[in-house]
Amino acid sequence: MAHLGVNIDHVATLREARRGTEPDPVWAAVLAELGGADSITIHVREDRRHIQDRDLRILRETVHVPLNLELACEVNILQLACAALPEQATLVPEKREEITTEGGLDVLGSGPQVGDAISQLSSHGIFVSVFLDPDPRQIEASARLGAQAVELHTGQYALAEGSQQQKEWQRLSDCSKLITDLGLRLNAGHGLNYQNVGPIASLPDMYELNIGHSIVSRAVMVGMSQAVREMKEQIDKSLR
Repeated sequence: MAHLGVNIDHVATLREARRGTEPDPVWAAVLAELGGADSITIHVREDRRHIQDRDLRILRETVHVPLNLELACEVNILQLACAALPEQATLVPEKREEITTEGGLDVLGSGPQVGDAISQLSSHGIFVSVFLDPDPRQIEASARLGAQAVELHTGQYALAEGSQQQKEWQRLSDCSKLITDLGLRLNAGHGLNYQNVGPIASLPDMYELNIGHSIVSRAVMVGMSQAVREMKEQIDKSLR
């Protein structure tokens, strides 16, 4: 069964709406683990709009499952990652004006920046994943630069309906095979929810699904542990 990485950024988003101390993403991580989370994902943005340095520091000390740190290829953030030493770092694009990550990283158009980031993180023993659209050229470029995993951006699949969603799924399926053929770990995420996660979870060799907004939204109603358990159940159903 694919592992479930629970992204707790939106817990911090709610906290930062009042610039207060609650809800605490550290507590959310504890409850997510109790619900069966296989890893915890956070994104430390340059503008610190949700997750703060304090959160990363405490989560690094308290999380008992692997910690996946999403980050841009920026010097100060890379330094933060190399000091914190998460089990995994996922390189993502980042724009100040976006509400959430809008697409995959443009590895081909980034010059040496992505390769330098991969080398720096890898030299500190951090497993490196790259967040990409389902584009074979970007995947192949990432493999050449030394990435160890690709997280496929499932946003277009999540937004599509009917036959168009099937087309988007096929793109993801084709690229997932390429990723594993290149010897890379296959991850996926963005926009996945309780209704659409099944076909993505069932892709051969899917290792990890990173899901945040849907789980946090459900957690408002039923609690974090229960929301995580329900998502794990949906992933499990896809393999029966």
